[in-house]
Amino acid sequence: MKPLAITAFTLSTALGAGRAATLEALQAQRSGLAPLRFLDLPLATWTGEVAGLEQAGLPTALAHHDCRNNRLAWLALQQDGFLAAVARARARWGTARVGVFLGTSTSGLLQTELAYRNRQGDGMLPEGFRYAETQNTFSLAGFAAEALQLAGPRYVVSTACSSSAKVFGNAQRMLQAGWIDAAVVGGVDSLCLTTLYGFNALELLAPEACRPWDAERCGLSIGEAGSFLLVEREAEAPEGWVLGVGETNDGHHMSTPHPEGTGAIAAMRAALDAAGLQPGDIDYINLHGTATPTNDASEDRAVRSVFGEHTPPCSSTKGATGHTLGAAGGIEAAISLLALQHGFMPGGLHRQQSDPGLHAQYLDTNRAAPLRHVLSNSFGFGGTNASLVLAKEVP
Repeated sequence: MKPLAITAFTLSTALGAGRAATLEALQAQRSGLAPLRFLDLPLATWTGEVAGLEQAGLPTALAHHDCRNNRLAWLALQQDGFLAAVARARARWGTARVGVFLGTSTSGLLQTELAYRNRQGDGMLPEGFRYAETQNTFSLAGFAAEALQLAGPRYVVSTACSSSAKVFGNAQRMLQAGWIDAAVVGGVDSLCLTTLYGFNALELLAPEACRPWDAERCGLSIGEAGSFLLVEREAEAPEGWVLGVGETNDGHHMSTPHPEGTGAIAAMRAALDAAGLQPGDIDYINLHGTATPTNDASEDRAVRSVFGEHTPPCSSTKGATGHTLGAAGGIEAAISLLALQHGFMPGGLHRQQSDPGLHAQYLDTNRAAPLRHVLSNSFGFGGTNASLVLAKEVP
């Protein structure tokens, strides 16, 4: 695989809007999780909610896309000079030569849920409800392409929690095929009733802030977030590089990971092979680390299978942001880039007691170190897996 040059990136989560807010929170080891406030739902759990989305709005020209998910996308797009970076790419390559490939799990589903709550007397949905521009899975890519004034190929990947990691592979294949010269990748997922009640029905919601790799971990904390990264065919001074993408699907179970992590193992090895690296070349692993009993155990076995008993330092950042589902891969790629640029490995939050059954070298506190290569894992329902190898410089 030819490395992908990342020329701009941004993210907005419960930690704040933009890279500076995210970096400050990670370096201070401050979590964005809090007891659930969203719509006053009667669920005993914690979430990573992005403040102010109820009051936020879209520009008039984009108002037909208005929903929580696209409001979150717009918030993220406005950070870190990302709009200007895309404008430069648009001028350099042409609007039809910049693709848009984004990940989400629920898109604007909340808009439909609210519409059903507010049906008219005859049972019809509210007159202003626009399914195609809001809930439809493609609406995220449609909104982003319109907001960024791009006319290239665009689509959405929806493979649960690996969605916005897999889009890097889509961009790489489009570039390799010669169909585009640059792409906007990443993902957005926002809070909605189906997600919260669905994970509650699966008994996967933690009643407190999630505790990845903890002996008493009991579930995840749902978060919402948006991330966007601009990758280009060539660049003089990129922000970082994607050296390898590994994608697999073990199809073990609809919601439970393979107990031995077979698909995860294959994804990590594929990413390393694509990058032309050996396991010993990885300095830090950003784990998928959802804090459910089965996920963390499965990933621990997979990591040790690939890296041996002496694994690289690793941690899950979901104790800070929550599990942002379809946005997780893009969010954690951006966090990995921040780690590479600023020379630190973020410690995982909320672990109170180490699990004697987990053996990866898990970090509870930040560790300063020059980093060359970071591996970021994203594993989704249905056994769909993706791993990314990111670097500050090409080898």
